Amino acid sequence: MIIDFHTHIFPPEVVARRADFSARDPWLEELYGNPKARMATADDLLASMEADGVDVSVTFPFGWRDPGLAEECNSYVMQVMRDHPGRVIGLAAIQPLAGRRAIAELERCAQAGMPGFGELMPHGQGYRLSDTPLLAPLVEAALDLGLFALTHTSEPVGHRYPGKGDVTPRELEAFVVAFPRLRVVAAHWGGGFPLYELMPEVHAAAANLWYDSAASLYLYTPEIFTAVARIAGPHKLLWGSDFPLLGQRRMLDYARASGLAADGLALALGGNAAALLRLPSTSPRAPGSPEQE
Repeated sequence: MIIDFHTHIFPPEVVARRADFSARDPWLEELYGNPKARMATADDLLASMEADGVDVSVTFPFGWRDPGLAEECNSYVMQVMRDHPGRVIGLAAIQPLAGRRAIAELERCAQAGMPGFGELMPHGQGYRLSDTPLLAPLVEAALDLGLFALTHTSEPVGHRYPGKGDVTPRELEAFVVAFPRLRVVAAHWGGGFPLYELMPEVHAAAANLWYDSAASLYLYTPEIFTAVARIAGPHKLLWGSDFPLLGQRRMLDYARASGLAADGLALALGGNAAALLRLPSTSPRAPGSPEQE
């Protein structure tokens, strides 16, 4: 079973009227203001999965500043989940600055079968991942609901690119230390965070932390898979494409060129994701409870 843990979809209306929506959200403008920037609907994602042999995709809407837009896009993803049960698993787009409204939306999405929330975009939504007082009520609600979080992260060195942001390893460390019971997926290899797991106290703090490989073709050589497996453990690897920014087949080829042994590659391409999502081992078509000790 191959599971893509990091994909993005938009309602068709947003794709068709991207200029109008970009005018309403500076972060959307930065990432998608250029008409050449790829946007995808659920139909586009499903077509890619069929062509490239992906069994399940975890997908999420955009990290909107406006909680109303986040709610509309969450409703779209919910419908996709109902239409394609187990094939597409959605995460909830949440604006933490919305306070009680954000918690109510988290509860609505959990009731619809979403196992987590994200991709958190602090730099685009106007807060910091290290803002513990702001995020504590949301995290407590997520823990009560058995949800995990997926957050954008970025490396503090290297080239600049649209969407890089400032959710650096320092911000991620503050988040996981503040909320040790919350299961967290750090996108884009945690911005290099797994390398710090060589430090015993960081490794201990990262007990409930996983890393996805989204867009890493643009950031690292394929050996990043073997490096993270060696330092943090192969059980922490989650293959993600960042579709439609990168094609699923292209990212599969990238992962398979990493040098991971067959058992480690199987974990990265789906085994770890299936365990985190609590998917039945006999079928990739029906997501189970995400609850994990």
